[in-house]
Amino acid sequence: MKKVEILEKFEEKKERMINFLPNKKRLYFENIEKFENERGLLIYGPRGVGKTTYLLMSAKKNNLFYVSGDDPLFSQISLYDLGESVFQEGVNGLIVDEVHYLNNWSIQIKSLYDSFPNKKIWISDSSSIILRKGISDLSRRFVKVKLPLLSFREYLYFETGKKFNKISSPFDFDREYVISLTKDVEILKYFKNYSTSGTRPFYIEGNFSEKMKNVLEKTIYSDIPYFLETIRDNHLRLMWAIISYLIYSKIPTVNVESMCREWNVGKQKLYEILYVLQESGLINIVNKKENYKVNTKGDKIFLSDPSFYHIFDGELGNFREAFVVFALKEIGKIYSIKNERDGDFIFDNYKIEVGGKNKKLKNSDFVIRDDLDIPIKNKIPLWVLGFLW
Repeated sequence: MKKVEILEKFEEKKERMINFLPNKKRLYFENIEKFENERGLLIYGPRGVGKTTYLLMSAKKNNLFYVSGDDPLFSQISLYDLGESVFQEGVNGLIVDEVHYLNNWSIQIKSLYDSFPNKKIWISDSSSIILRKGISDLSRRFVKVKLPLLSFREYLYFETGKKFNKISSPFDFDREYVISLTKDVEILKYFKNYSTSGTRPFYIEGNFSEKMKNVLEKTIYSDIPYFLETIRDNHLRLMWAIISYLIYSKIPTVNVESMCREWNVGKQKLYEILYVLQESGLINIVNKKENYKVNTKGDKIFLSDPSFYHIFDGELGNFREAFVVFALKEIGKIYSIKNERDGDFIFDNYKIEVGGKNKKLKNSDFVIRDDLDIPIKNKIPLWVLGFLW
């Protein structure tokens, strides 16, 4: 196939995808638009959160040439040759979605970046590991921006069309504003729908559970193998075992010794697998504040998308804590508490207890409860944490 034909096919695919972009865009996109003048930009985040949608919108707006790293056309042309050709045609830059699928992508990206100093090079992937796996000095050239899961605030925007203000802190907020929200919408009804089937924008298309199971499968089988030095089928099955155990276990952690024996892997490999599962957006590992170990399973491990607990009919008691961790990790550091009598987590030096309607304050500063619609003294509704972005 001639180069001109390859470029035309890439262009045709881009235009077709742009024609099917959704009418509403995520509110979080406004945070990324602040970086539109950057020459080198890496957008990363879990599958299905809207990275491709944002990149296609930017391609249309800024005259950027969009390609996906998993496109079979790359068997006919190298990334460098493609970039060189489209730059000579006058586009302002190149976007490479899911860049890790391309062989020697980091070398080619660096060459394009250095050879065409007046052009933008934007890349995306589902894990921030790609820069650590790429050449060392590439990270200095690229600004990293994370696109997180859909927030409850964004979900309400999609459902009602209303743009509500963010809450900067779940522990220091305008209580009158929060109470006014409950008068404006049926907050607990919407939050239940969001937390069970609305944490990613593709929920609008329906079949949320099936799409989420597909996300899980693709992340494990298509993404993670690129980020491990050595991987066997046994390791992939171990990942499924870890996910399954966390979904159904009442205790949010894994037994390292037991898993190593059962799956015939060393501790170092298990720690590596846990690390990659976290960096790929499947789990969140929470450490005690004084834990400085490099290799650790942490104190608690949760699925990073709380909706998985509902999708698989898992341990819903862990859903609440998983939601707290998912929300607070986006704005700061969260740790587990050494003495459980003092609460579940520490965030911004606040001791936090998480639970349902019978949960007491203990020695903590705040209780976060999923049954509340409005804040009462030191008791905070779980849904409030969905307004942090």
